[in-house]
Amino acid sequence: MTSIALAEELLLLAYDDRTGKATGSRIGLDLGMAAAVLVDLALAGRIAYVAGNLVVNDTTPTGDPIADRILEKAATDDPHTPAQWVQRLRHRLRQHVLEDLISRGVVQDVDETQMGAIHVHRYPTTDPAYEAEIRKRLAEALTTDAIPDERTAALCTLLVATRMEPALRLPPEEAARAHERLEQIASGAGFSGSANLEDSIVRPSVALVVATLGNAIRAALGAPKIV
Repeated sequence: MTSIALAEELLLLAYDDRTGKATGSRIGLDLGMAAAVLVDLALAGRIAYVAGNLVVNDTTPTGDPIADRILEKAATDDPHTPAQWVQRLRHRLRQHVLEDLISRGVVQDVDETQMGAIHVHRYPTTDPAYEAEIRKRLAEALTTDAIPDERTAALCTLLVATRMEPALRLPPEEAARAHERLEQIASGAGFSGSANLEDSIVRPSVALVVATLGNAIRAALGAPKIV
């Protein structure tokens, strides 16, 4: 099994495996997935945060069709702030991500016609190995003091910013500790703006992108901006 994109990781965490229905905030998930694509591009060294905008510094395709379409668009478009990008990208992105997961057999599309005309789509999991690997990484990050890798640290930060912590499905007695650990990871990565980026557990260039995207999501959802 190969790793999957961060946007796909967020979606798999948000969708109930059995019912195939999304849980939690729909706009939070859409904003988070938009940010996740940009984070993956930053991790791949394709974009950077410069003078308030996200800019392309390498147009070489990554091999991921969704990320590469956005990379091409960003390379030919005018510069935009992180907040502008997440708003521009969130529309229909979820459907593109679902279609990609369906084509690879990770989820299936169950089309249920209601009242003879209304189509309701569910996306139950068909290959649980991907989500199991995601939850394993998160469990290790939340229950140990080990330093997570860049992608896991970014995923933890996006979970906090999008208010998707209920997707972890933790019992109440563990939820508070998990929240504290998620915030600790974000801070240690330099994503919350409270740590010196030179001391970040990830590359400063990546930390800048994730920090600004996290703030953009929080602002869009009405939460206080972290400064």
